[in-house]
Amino acid sequence: MTQLSDQPAEPAPQASIPVPDELVLGGEFPEPERGQWRELVAGVLRKSGREVGEDLGAVEDLLVTHLCEGIDIAPLYTAEDAPAASAGVPGLAPFVRSSRPLGANPDGWDVRARHADPDAEATAEAVLADLANGVTSLWLVIGEGALPVEGLSTVLKDVYLDLAPIALDAGPHSREAAEALFAHVAERHVDAAAVSGTLGVDPLGWLAALDADTDVEAGSALAGELAARCVRDHPRLRAVTVDATAYHGAGADPAQELACSLAAGVAYLRALTGAGLSVTDALSQIEFRYAAPADQFTTIAKLRAARGLWARVAKECGVTGDNGGAAETAQRQHAVSSEAALTARDPWSNILRGTLGCFGAGVGGADAVTVLPFDTALGLPDAFSRRVARNTQSLLVMESHLARVVDPGGGSWYVESLTEALAQRAWEVFTGIERAGGLAAVLADGSLARTIGDAWREREQRLAERVEPITGVSEFPLLSEKLPTRAPVTRPAPRGALPRVRPAAAFEALRDRSDAHASSSGTRPAVFLATLGPAAASTARAGFATNLFQSGGLDTPTGGGSAAEIAEAFAASGTSIACLCSSDKVYAAQGAEVAAALAEAGAKRVLLAGPPGAVDVPGISGNVYAGCNAIEVLTSTLDELGVSVEADGERASQRASASEERNDRGGEQ
Repeated sequence: MTQLSDQPAEPAPQASIPVPDELVLGGEFPEPERGQWRELVAGVLRKSGREVGEDLGAVEDLLVTHLCEGIDIAPLYTAEDAPAASAGVPGLAPFVRSSRPLGANPDGWDVRARHADPDAEATAEAVLADLANGVTSLWLVIGEGALPVEGLSTVLKDVYLDLAPIALDAGPHSREAAEALFAHVAERHVDAAAVSGTLGVDPLGWLAALDADTDVEAGSALAGELAARCVRDHPRLRAVTVDATAYHGAGADPAQELACSLAAGVAYLRALTGAGLSVTDALSQIEFRYAAPADQFTTIAKLRAARGLWARVAKECGVTGDNGGAAETAQRQHAVSSEAALTARDPWSNILRGTLGCFGAGVGGADAVTVLPFDTALGLPDAFSRRVARNTQSLLVMESHLARVVDPGGGSWYVESLTEALAQRAWEVFTGIERAGGLAAVLADGSLARTIGDAWREREQRLAERVEPITGVSEFPLLSEKLPTRAPVTRPAPRGALPRVRPAAAFEALRDRSDAHASSSGTRPAVFLATLGPAAASTARAGFATNLFQSGGLDTPTGGGSAAEIAEAFAASGTSIACLCSSDKVYAAQGAEVAAALAEAGAKRVLLAGPPGAVDVPGISGNVYAGCNAIEVLTSTLDELGVSVEADGERASQRASASEERNDRGGEQ
């Protein structure tokens, strides 16, 4: 038995660990070179079947992603790609890194909720629920089909106006809405100097999105009048909102959206200074509203570029952060998750789109952020969807602590390069608008509609080819989904100088067409998928074909086995179109026999899942493959199956025809 000693044991001698004077992360690894990366990438591309020349410098060109005209996304960014000009420091011009030294708000951005329900009592109840559960400011849509002007006092009766900023969005009713707000403030005996928000005057935005007959001159005069009143009596209230979502919603690319916002801002600076305001006061009276789509890096760069561009405008006007103060010269930004990107199909995926848009807006440094409820494309949002929208922001602010870091994208070579590229391209477009006579002129003569239309048609092609996928719509659709029912929005159809577009509209119109046919006939149109050979050979292309055809509302009954068994399953499916799904090797061995059996069983058309020219199969009338125009394929398939266009129903015709009509009007201009 070992006897324990009552004497303390002497400590073991510690090894001496040398501490380097400078800690180098990754110091144990050899320093990588761009050439090594190119060699590795070239090897991967060759294995995948891509042609790679001897010049490895061209490898990066094979992986470039096109963003918009003149702006490409490279596959790799290093210090060599960093912009030559510095983005500055937070709180000082050019404000790229932030409009304030500690960020837009170290406690979190302004969480702004939009309300447009014409029922004033219901809106008042919803507003209080929002304010009690994380919302910090209100965006009130006023006018026909939205909140009536006379209902404003009802909605705001229990709102602490000195705590919650109010953003009005009243279009041509802006004067009446502003007067109603001023009267309510006076009746409540609220300190006028404590009321904040914006009156939302934006005649150029109304011309673009609401009414092509808008009197911009009268609207600009109203902006000057209300701005002077705000400076005098309500110093925390802004009169003007430059709503760039009007251009985003027409299909403008990010650079065009920025350029149009600059052109509108400059036009309003002229109007406000013409009304007697100093340039500094005029700058303090304008708020900018930008769309925040799910492409988070583009949103981050766009908001950073917007602040830098507006600082450049201020500098050209003789005002800088040193003599005007950051609060006056820095751009005030309200970012809203993209309404155009919201889908009516699989609306729950919009929750994720809103989250990504909010993330991009927060990282990009927006002062106020709105996440639109996921059911916005279906009608008036309900209490549940509003709760999800506000909790999305609360989670990012309170649990992810997104607002605690000032300019999280700063120092990223990719983000800095994209910010600079967007800024340069936007400035070129902006100066072009100015040379053409300003934003009002290019809206009136239709040239802006044509320019934006060109950008949209390019994107529309990517959408149709599913190069730019829409989850739940063009990819991974759910034919059995049960959509929630919402009260319809009764606002008049916009008749602005620019069209209104939705990326999901073409696919959703096809789904509506198919659903209407299924409802009237009791049978959903279908394409039979003939799986040839073992599952390992057919699964990939069968999955591709399923996604493709179901995105147009077509059912995809599937059958495999021998040619006779496939023909029997096809005959039982009740359709007249089939698609072969397998590998090229199996097609060569079995394709002709199966195609002939299908034709004998009544198939009027037999398609093949795979690129044309890869294998020659007799009896095949067409191919479906990655990169094919899905809209054309689906439309022709529905036509062949006898699915009537007139069977779309009211929902499809109202949703599609309004967009198409305004697209036509934009093209004619």
